[in-house]
Amino acid sequence: MSNAVPGAVDDTGPKAKDIAYRNPGAADGPVVWQLVKDTPGLDSNSPYYYTLWFRDFADTSLLATVDGTTVGFLTGYRRPDEPGTYFVWQTAVSPRHGIPFLGVKLFQAAADREVARGARYVEATVSADNRAIIMVLKQFAKKHAAPVHTEVLFPAALFPDGSHHDEVLYRIGPITGG
Repeated sequence: MSNAVPGAVDDTGPKAKDIAYRNPGAADGPVVWQLVKDTPGLDSNSPYYYTLWFRDFADTSLLATVDGTTVGFLTGYRRPDEPGTYFVWQTAVSPRHGIPFLGVKLFQAAADREVARGARYVEATVSADNRAIIMVLKQFAKKHAAPVHTEVLFPAALFPDGSHHDEVLYRIGPITGG
């Protein structure tokens, strides 16, 4: 039985200061796969995919943990044809993590780390309807006083099942400071 007072702030849950960020490893693949599977609207990949991704792209991806439990992740990489560009591919947070703006913090931590490592551009593709992610990208651009260029990178017609949306590219940069 709880002694909680209606309308009172709950100070018992995790807070932003409790978040630990770390690079993923192959063993994190199945956990992240389950998180994606439990997150509506995300493109699903196989457990093998995440395990392989975290072997090959661990240095440019990030996990958020609270007390050792994965509560969010971000996959990203430096584009081989444009190594000064950091592309953020997928991110998700557990709906039960209890930390305000965790997805925003995860994106900013990963993107800022890559800017500090020399990235001059940050890219991501999103649905035109995904206002929350678009706001995060615009806030990041504003923080770095960088312009944002948008264009449809992959039109919905490219995807064979007919249920996919246009993938709109947001390209932020050039970013001049780290």
